[in-house]
Amino acid sequence: MLMTTLLAPTLLETERLFLRELTPESYTQLFQSASDREIKKYLGLASVTEFREAKRRFEDGMTTYYTSFRNFHLLDKTDLRVIGRCDFHTWVPTHKRAEVGYTITSAAHKNKGLMTEALQAVLAYGFGKMDLYRVEALASPKNVPSLQLLKRYNFSKEGLLRNHYMVNGVLEDSLLFALLRPEFEERQAARVQHQAQPDS
Repeated sequence: MLMTTLLAPTLLETERLFLRELTPESYTQLFQSASDREIKKYLGLASVTEFREAKRRFEDGMTTYYTSFRNFHLLDKTDLRVIGRCDFHTWVPTHKRAEVGYTITSAAHKNKGLMTEALQAVLAYGFGKMDLYRVEALASPKNVPSLQLLKRYNFSKEGLLRNHYMVNGVLEDSLLFALLRPEFEERQAARVQHQAQPDS
């Protein structure tokens, strides 16, 4: 199967990235029609373990009656290689909210501001096309880069979730952050105004 025959995804663009959308429907078509090799390449899976985990999630069911998701793979414009992801999971359309998650999987592409680019595009898509009003984010108190990214986008810290997630057999805390649509729109307006100012 040629991967170009996959359901045409939404494609977002930043200065250095393409962001390719993956929906529940495209996941279904991918796992039902493509070879294992094609799936690994399309999803940017580097190991057999990663492939097995992706397949397990698909087989177990990636959506419920109440929740869905929108994933975006980050593709480096120079070679169209998958270098990470930025996505909305635990999306509850009836309540206009979703949780955002993100990671750079390519070590060579870390610490270059690429996730700052990607998150801008994904948030704009979420508040616009998905009609979200609230976007939540969970971050480890130890994850300084993630905390800095959320601060840059004016996410508000709303609380501490104790013993919230398992890491290497140990339950760790999560910090809960949220961004509301009016807050994002205010940031967008300030960004546009700044870009319109002539260089001093």
